[in-house]
Amino acid sequence: MNSDIEQIRALVTGVEAAMEAKDAELLLSRYTADAVTFDLAPPLRHVGPEVHDVEAKEKWFSTFDGPVYYKVTDLEITAGEDVAFCHGLNRMASTPDGAPEGFTLWFRMTTGLRKENGTWMISHEHTSTPFYMDGSFRAATDLTPPAST
Repeated sequence: MNSDIEQIRALVTGVEAAMEAKDAELLLSRYTADAVTFDLAPPLRHVGPEVHDVEAKEKWFSTFDGPVYYKVTDLEITAGEDVAFCHGLNRMASTPDGAPEGFTLWFRMTTGLRKENGTWMISHEHTSTPFYMDGSFRAATDLTPPAST
């Protein structure tokens, strides 16, 4: 089982390198053909071919001036024989093209995985930011985890 945990950790944290390199093909190669994602960006869900849309991901990468910093933290993994899930807190930072300054955003991630032909693949991914429950419905993009993260 330790080998499975190590493989899953490498798969999930490998997203960091793909994001920083703005490598859409590498990033999307980690998903099953029938993957479903609930991303930060609209629409509410992406299914199958939408998840694997390299051109759309490249277009998104082009909206940033310079690198995209991406870090997966507090990663917790539970693995069975051919199904696994994990969760963590992710940090993304970059500068939007033409913006005077950059941003840093922490968000939540839950990922479901399947082992296909001996290889762990992402079959479901959900990322989200909380929102303030004060009636404003503003996304709580100014939150940061405790210093131990």
